Amino acid sequence: MYIIRDPKILYNKVKKIHKKNNTIALIPTMGNLHLGHIKLIEVGQKNADKVIVSIFVNPMQFKNLNDSKKYPRSLKEDFKKLKLNNVDIVFCPRLKKMYLNNFIDQIFVNIPSSYNILESKNRPYHFKGVMTIVSKLFNIISPEIACFGKKDFQQLFFIKKLVIQMNYNIQILGVPIVRDNDGLALSSRNILLNSKERKIAPEIYKTIKWISKKINKNNLKNNNFLKKAYKNLVKHGFKIDILTIRDSKTLNKKLTKKTSSIIILCSAWIGKVRLIDNLEMLLKN
Repeated sequence: MYIIRDPKILYNKVKKIHKKNNTIALIPTMGNLHLGHIKLIEVGQKNADKVIVSIFVNPMQFKNLNDSKKYPRSLKEDFKKLKLNNVDIVFCPRLKKMYLNNFIDQIFVNIPSSYNILESKNRPYHFKGVMTIVSKLFNIISPEIACFGKKDFQQLFFIKKLVIQMNYNIQILGVPIVRDNDGLALSSRNILLNSKERKIAPEIYKTIKWISKKINKNNLKNNNFLKKAYKNLVKHGFKIDILTIRDSKTLNKKLTKKTSSIIILCSAWIGKVRLIDNLEMLLKN
């Protein structure tokens, strides 16, 4: 397994891989790896000849630099896990190599204002940082495939649009959420939960599953069950940012007769940790 910290060195390594007609799957991460990341790697290995995992805590997708410094890091353990899972290359660049001149005159990739909804509305800085760093990784590595978890559903939605609109010749694979035994979606931030919060955290998934059982095409407009779900989460101690039902193909709030699948989205704070989860489902006629 190669550990590379310089984009130029990786660029040259990638050129040699492509010269041998080998395909590359990219797995972008911010480290502190868990079984969800391992699942992404497995999907990448099934669909490409070589797998490159990037580890970079991207400060531009946090509210400020102090927030990014609080993100859990476990680089040595990450390297061990990646080696055990036969990853070919780990790209772990230094900040100055990805953002020159300390962000002065930095060019960013923005999403259109028409998509200032959900996570974009709550964290307007976030997706500008995500789209910029993902574009940088795509430009350095030129992967044939890139794998992203479906837990970050809106992120996946935007990345698919990025690839189409910026003419990247990359196949984006969305990988299902990996959960703990009690249903909690695996996340690098889960390690920040104290024991009491960890016991409460699975209530998010229980609640969105309860919502899914209440849904059918006839009652989507009468969403009293959504209000009950909201109250239930508040009762358990959550501060809710998002709890909504959207068209999974458009993220539109307005559902029509043409809506064939929906996504139940939830973002909520428990203590100082922000958790996100979702459940996608087909609508029965």
